[in-house]
Amino acid sequence: MHPTTRDIVLLFSTRMTRLFAYGLISVVLGLYLASTGLSASGVGAILTATLAGDILVSLWVTLVADRVGRKNMLLLGATLMILAGLVFLVTTNPVWITLAAIIGIVSPSGGEIGPFLSIEQAALSQLIPDHRRTRLFGWYNLAGCFATAAGALAGGWLAQLLQGLGWSELEAYRSIMASYAGCGLVLIMLFATLSQRAEVVPAAEAREGSTRKTIGLHRSKKVVFKLSSLFALDAFAGGFVVQSMIAWWLHVRYGVDVGMLGTLFFGANLLAGVSALLAVRLADRIGLVRTMVYTHIPSNILLCLVPLMPDFWLAVAVLLLRACISQMDVPVRESYTMAVVAPDERSAASGITTVARSVGAAISPLLAGLFMANPYLFSTPFFVAGGLKIAYDLFLFKMFKDIKE
Repeated sequence: MHPTTRDIVLLFSTRMTRLFAYGLISVVLGLYLASTGLSASGVGAILTATLAGDILVSLWVTLVADRVGRKNMLLLGATLMILAGLVFLVTTNPVWITLAAIIGIVSPSGGEIGPFLSIEQAALSQLIPDHRRTRLFGWYNLAGCFATAAGALAGGWLAQLLQGLGWSELEAYRSIMASYAGCGLVLIMLFATLSQRAEVVPAAEAREGSTRKTIGLHRSKKVVFKLSSLFALDAFAGGFVVQSMIAWWLHVRYGVDVGMLGTLFFGANLLAGVSALLAVRLADRIGLVRTMVYTHIPSNILLCLVPLMPDFWLAVAVLLLRACISQMDVPVRESYTMAVVAPDERSAASGITTVARSVGAAISPLLAGLFMANPYLFSTPFFVAGGLKIAYDLFLFKMFKDIKE
């Protein structure tokens, strides 16, 4: 295998391992927290703490990754995953759980969180020609969606099986957290073999002097900050309907067991993964920005329709239909960010936009939990999320439709 190809395969493998772990806990995380005795608002607060910790970790990584080494930062992130999983395994103390959520890499949505994505995207963009970037990102997201789907299926049915064998809900959910820590260990072994080709080119860093060393950006500051503000709005909206909250909402409203929830999110993530490849073809025809907007608005209309469905199966149908198009903007958005900045700004640009998304998403799970604690506002998160996401799409189109891709 060519050395460059080996690094690409390795980064795909780490993506799949990590997203499997995120999917594994996303279905049961809200249920686990509730089984420890936390209220709806308490569950929302813990999920918000999880996302707040991601802000701190991602921001720090953005500032130091290229200086201390991308590989070193990836190894640190995997170590934090292990620590978080172990804390969830051994205690139900809300203080320790909150601390684990803050410093650990725990994803309540089943999607990317923490320092991994920005580093891996920058490394992949460095390993391939620009004209192959969008297509590679499509496959990269497809691999992640498939892994998340498999993790959600495994987590849901493993918890269901263990409860059928006589385990308590809390004991069953704890076993999932032990598996999460195991995935972190696998990541350490994989990241340890990453080659020097994934590191930033020293000459590129030296050319930019003190400006680059401060925030990693020079000519693209304005466009990155515009994108960051928009991505923060999108993430704030998405935080109302993270996968853990949707799973809990379905469980409370329809009494659905955890195994069925795992199957549902397995199917949803598979559909989302396939749509990532369709997005690449669409982007070739109509452009990156139009692909983001034209696929995102219909998916958010469907999101608003979910709580209006009279029974579980109709709600599932709408969720699956939304999954067919909801993630089509992701590989396109990531490729667009890499396209509008200079090559030596990519790591910083990806990191800054990722931090912006984390900031946007940090408070909304808490607000969602407060809404869901009120029987009259139980379904409000779906409407708030859908409306704000549509506003994001319109702003994005207005601001970037004429910028060269």
